[in-house]
Amino acid sequence: MKFGIYGLHKGDNVDPATLARRARAAEDAGFESLWVGDHIALPTDAPDPADEPRLEAVVALAHLAAVTSTIRLAFGVIVLPQRQPVLLAKQIASVDVLSGGRLIVGFGVGYVEAEFRAMGVELAGRGARADEYLEAMLALWDEPVPEFAGEHVSFSGVMSRPLPAQRPHPPIVIGGHAPAALRRAERFGSGWFGWELSPEQVAETVERLGGDLEITVTPDGAVDRDRVRAYADAGAHRLILQPAASTGDAADELIAYASDELIDAKDR
Repeated sequence: MKFGIYGLHKGDNVDPATLARRARAAEDAGFESLWVGDHIALPTDAPDPADEPRLEAVVALAHLAAVTSTIRLAFGVIVLPQRQPVLLAKQIASVDVLSGGRLIVGFGVGYVEAEFRAMGVELAGRGARADEYLEAMLALWDEPVPEFAGEHVSFSGVMSRPLPAQRPHPPIVIGGHAPAALRRAERFGSGWFGWELSPEQVAETVERLGGDLEITVTPDGAVDRDRVRAYADAGAHRLILQPAASTGDAADELIAYASDELIDAKDR
C-alpha cells in the first residue's frame, strides 16, 4: 500500500515555513505523495469554510517541488472544466519538469455552481467540456505539432514547450463516483480517485471499473493496520490520509502516527 497525505495547501499550512517543514516531514516519514485540492472561490455557505486560506493548486505544487526532493506531488483533483486547458497543459508540464518528473495529475468535473459562475463557466455540460479539455491537453503533450478542433477550444500550428518530464505525460487519475466519471477513468486515466469511501464501497467501485487502473482512496475515517489491509483486499493501491484539522498540530500528529504505525521502514 502507498500512502499519501492531503491538505497541506490550506489552513495554517499556507505559512511558507510550516508548509515546507511538514512536506519534508512527510517525505522523511515515507509518504509516497503529497495531494492538494482545487477550490478557487468557495461560496460562503459551502460545507468547507470559505474563509479558510487555500493555496492555488498549481502554485502550491510548484512550491512543493522546490522544497522536497523525492516525494510525488499530486493534484487531487483539479476541477478541469473551470480551467483554460492550453494554459493548464503548460502549467502541468512545467511543474513536472521542475519536480524532476514527480507529478500525478488528478482531474474532476467539479460541482460548486457558485465557483463555476465566478470563473465564468457554466456548470451544465461540464462533463463534455472536461472530456474535450483532456483531449486537447493530450494533443499538446503527445503530438509533435499539435492540432485540435473542439467546441470550446481549438488550435493549430502552435507548440507548447517544455513537454512533461514523464512521457508521454504524467499519470492521469480521474476522480468521481458517477458512471460518467468511471467511464472517463477507463478512457483517459491510469488511475481512479475516490473520496471518503469505505472498503466495501471501494470493492464495489473496483468491480464496476474492471480494467487495470491504480485505485487511490481517501478513507471514510481513521485507519489502522487492520483497516489498511481491508482497503488493500478491496482493491485500493494508495490511501490518502487527511489530518483531522487544517490548523494546529493535526498534520504533525498524522505524519508521526503514519510513520510509527502504518508505513513500513523499508519505504522510508
